[in-house]
Amino acid sequence: MNAINKGIRKVEISVKWDPSPAGQPPTDLDLVAATYLADDPYGDPAYVVHFDSRSPDGTIYLNRDSKDGKGFGWDEVLTAELDRLDSRYARVVVGVVIQQRPAQRTFVSVVKPALRIREGYTVLAEDDFGAVLGSTAATVAEFIREGSTWDFHPGIHGFEDDPATFTATMGRRRRP
Repeated sequence: MNAINKGIRKVEISVKWDPSPAGQPPTDLDLVAATYLADDPYGDPAYVVHFDSRSPDGTIYLNRDSKDGKGFGWDEVLTAELDRLDSRYARVVVGVVIQQRPAQRTFVSVVKPALRIREGYTVLAEDDFGAVLGSTAATVAEFIREGSTWDFHPGIHGFEDDPATFTATMGRRRRP
């Protein structure tokens, strides 16, 4: 029966939050995605997609980028066309990082943060970052290639790193 499993093909990862209270600096959450090669799936990322960038082959890209959480609907949206990703990639990790300028922030100081991961109209995961309130960043999804199909591994895992360190370490093996 596994031979007919199509796996995950194209996913949309979205985050939203409310603007900072009046008189407070704006809050800026950013979606990031890191790809890992099949011969080193837990090593350094082959490349990282974030604001102002996209994957070299155009399979992972940001549809929307907000610097303040203002507006209607989802503030940041990242699309990953996993079924088009080159076979040399075996793993994609997606995270959310809080920009630390002009103020130091953790998820507890973000007003009404929300996450949704879906494939088409099917919601695969939703979260409010409640388990990582003291973190400055979090991984929110992991996609692993199993043969020719991609499997989704949900889970929110907090980090206390600056954005550059987070993108370098977000895909490392987690200790139990």
